[in-house]
Amino acid sequence: MKRAGEGATASSQAAGEFGSEWKLRRGSCPPAAVGASCSMDSPVIVSHPLAQIHLTAMRRTDTACGQFRWHLHRLAEILFVEATRGLKTDVIRIQTPLAETDGAAFARPIVLVPILRAGLGLQDAILPLVPQATVAHVGIARDEETALPMPYYAKLPAVLAEADVFLLDPMLATGGSACAAVTQLKEAGAKRITLVCVVSCPPGLEALAAQHPDVPVVTAAVDEGLNDKCYIVPGLGDAGDRCFGT
Repeated sequence: MKRAGEGATASSQAAGEFGSEWKLRRGSCPPAAVGASCSMDSPVIVSHPLAQIHLTAMRRTDTACGQFRWHLHRLAEILFVEATRGLKTDVIRIQTPLAETDGAAFARPIVLVPILRAGLGLQDAILPLVPQATVAHVGIARDEETALPMPYYAKLPAVLAEADVFLLDPMLATGGSACAAVTQLKEAGAKRITLVCVVSCPPGLEALAAQHPDVPVVTAAVDEGLNDKCYIVPGLGDAGDRCFGT
């Protein structure tokens, strides 16, 4: 498993212990979207101290809605910086106040795809980093009885085939919503998709790797597993409810 950053906190070390087991079972190479050329079925865990501090605040039950949203936004920025590490850029010629010089521009369009509604919390923080990005939306609810995904909305742009696509969802639990969203995106032409999530767990990672092994995952934590209601444990609760207060 690839770790991004050094100096993990106690919480990231705990995730790392479990992540070592995942590494043995799923491979140790980072996904190509963040600068590697090997297998994409191992998540990149962002263990930077700032990421883990924000995650710790989000996990706490006494973190109020406004503070939860603020920490989510800060963590989303860190995760996206890591997720875009390997994006292809073109050299462009620019003029500074003093002279001409070479600069960089994204070689392909960027498309952000939040899974409604919790993914909007990630999108709100990431879009200012790439204001030129196109924003698509995928609506997928989870049946609380069966935990199966129920797609209900999709608004996708025509540039998917040529774009770097970032699927945004705070929680990768069973993997049902992520797999359904990736399937929709691929059917619409997407070829380069990266999932950005705050917390993941082995069942979700395994499901995504089985159905879409070409989709890398960037996350702040790999938690222990799921409870009998298919919520991530220890997790942070319902990310959408805690972000939006409803």
